[in-house]
Amino acid sequence: MKKITVLICICLCAASLFAQTVKKEDFWWKKNNLRVIQMNLPAYEGATIHADSIVADLEKYSANTLLINAGGIMAFYPTKLDFHYQNPYSTDNYILGDVIRKCHEKNIRVIVRFDFSRVHESIFKAHPDWCYISPKGERIINTDMYVVSINAPYVQEKAFKIIEEVISLFPVDGIFLNMPGYQVNNPYEGKYHGIDQNDYDKKRFTAFSGGMKLPTEENKADTLFQKYLEFKKQTVEDWSERLHKLVKSRNSQIAICTYSDKFVDIIRHESQSMTTLPYWPYTASDNVANAVNSFPEHIISNASIQQISFQSRYNAVEPQEVQIRLYENIANGSGLDLSMMGDMRGYEDERNYDVIRTVYAFHKKNEPYFGKYQSVAKIAVIAPGAWPSGEPMQEYRGIQLMLKEAHIPFDIIEDGQIAHLAEKVKNYKLLILPEITYLKPESLETLKQASRQGTHLIATSRSLFDSPETLQELFGAKIEKKDNDGAGNYLVPDDRRIFKRFPGQKMLFWKFNLGLYDLKGADQQLLPILAKGRPGPPEIIGGHDLTGYHAMGIKNHGKSKAVIFPVNLGKLYYVHGYQEHKNLLLDAIDYILPEAKETIQTNAPARVEVIVKEFVKNTDASREKKTSDGMILHLVNLTGFSGNTYFEPLPLYHLEFRIKSEKMPKKVFALANGRAVKFQTKDGFIHLELDKLEGFEGIVMEWN
Repeated sequence: MKKITVLICICLCAASLFAQTVKKEDFWWKKNNLRVIQMNLPAYEGATIHADSIVADLEKYSANTLLINAGGIMAFYPTKLDFHYQNPYSTDNYILGDVIRKCHEKNIRVIVRFDFSRVHESIFKAHPDWCYISPKGERIINTDMYVVSINAPYVQEKAFKIIEEVISLFPVDGIFLNMPGYQVNNPYEGKYHGIDQNDYDKKRFTAFSGGMKLPTEENKADTLFQKYLEFKKQTVEDWSERLHKLVKSRNSQIAICTYSDKFVDIIRHESQSMTTLPYWPYTASDNVANAVNSFPEHIISNASIQQISFQSRYNAVEPQEVQIRLYENIANGSGLDLSMMGDMRGYEDERNYDVIRTVYAFHKKNEPYFGKYQSVAKIAVIAPGAWPSGEPMQEYRGIQLMLKEAHIPFDIIEDGQIAHLAEKVKNYKLLILPEITYLKPESLETLKQASRQGTHLIATSRSLFDSPETLQELFGAKIEKKDNDGAGNYLVPDDRRIFKRFPGQKMLFWKFNLGLYDLKGADQQLLPILAKGRPGPPEIIGGHDLTGYHAMGIKNHGKSKAVIFPVNLGKLYYVHGYQEHKNLLLDAIDYILPEAKETIQTNAPARVEVIVKEFVKNTDASREKKTSDGMILHLVNLTGFSGNTYFEPLPLYHLEFRIKSEKMPKKVFALANGRAVKFQTKDGFIHLELDKLEGFEGIVMEWN
């Protein structure tokens, strides 16, 4: 017995020493070469899954990481915990252990999935106090599963026991947490229920707030709700930190993966099917670019979700959409990630299989050129959070769309990360704020410092409306009416030294919000606003007189300019796509940052997504290297996207590119077709010619 005790102590000490001495660069996920296939198993597949067939499929599709169910909602292994509902189809076998063992034999990592958002009704009946209750006294129920409360004992205590049991039984490489945090919706039925009123939440919030009562309504203008948002943030981070300590004390090489950034190793995001028009074909670029620039110390894995919707899980999105998502992942610095219902055998919709096999094999073959990128962008677009929604999302996407179609490179930085990335932010030549309505004081100070140091600013719509002093200081703007229906108004592109893209146009129609701002504090007032005039038959129209207001102001600072468009510029383009509205932004950029259009010049159509990065070879030999090995030009062909349908992309011929670069390449070649690419170097530019572009191409320009 003494010998066993001594051996256990030695093992624990060794594990602790191992956890302390492993460099973060040596963690397996840091290589950033993930090729994930997630098998979201329905309960009944617990009886039919087979380790050999799963591994064979993963190898066939060049996957190097499996994400598969383990526990939470139900245990996919024989659990000994009475509060962990046992999957009735997998009660007496350890198939999960077989899957992990056989994956490891083929050098495939296994991340296991937990979902602690729900418990089975048998657990609810025994512990109703563990579960969510709405302000109306309702539960959130999906068949026989009840949503839990994050501050109740199931999440705060039992979840850790479940994780402990799994990582003690199985040598997992990572854990993935699905649906973490507070629940207010039943997303599977599209119904909002409200702030959880569980007694444990009430007591903890009262203690946190110094006696306040838990709010029942989500109102951002309410100071009580603002306090509740702080409470949610702190309690989620507290739980995440406890989980991190538990997992890393057992094995520092177990990766923690979920949708947040605190106390995790891999940030996961999702490209999902759109439920409203217009569809957004840049979801993967949007998600990955936001995350990799906002959280540069993390690895990003953006999942292409196969299903059409929660109500239509057995129908996959179109193969061409999946192809775009996967290539955009690669181009923006992520690995590959695909989430499907069940395993790959007998799947209900196999149309995407050829695309998956092709793109995953492409990534595997060319792995050294992916995953270690440095941006060349001079512009950053500020994102309204990690999961934008509503009008801010429309404004944000519209601005992205304008830049994408103009082939102007840009990074994305989440609004909440501005102050944390202050030095990086101040190095951009231009920051664009598309309806960024609120920033913390430290973020506002970062913007002011950037402006003083030479960074130009462009703000649109209601940006910074709750900081009038910042609007006045940076933009010379004062709000008179921030919400104003612009339907029927016109703008006049008056100064043709700035507005060069409007030959033959004297008036530009408007729609959506048209803020009425006092711009006398700006150095230039542009785009005079004309009144709505007289609607009606042709005989009586007219009367579009000057209102005295302007839709654009420019304030000169010592080393920079700040431009404000107090109008829904991005939303209007996102929803309707009129070129005249895009041209307003492009003319403004040309005026304050003319070199922006020099980074990439091409004859490629607007529907070709052009992404250029500097790269360091993703090999063990280059692990510590900081200087780049070259540039890579990613081309994603979106010509098959028609607005609400995805078709095969049209092949494009004789594309030319002119790329600004301080270094000149010794060799240029295409990854997809494997051929050398014609190039010339002259006056600080690399000139490339691509004979043909099909779905995707990556053109490598190696320095030596």
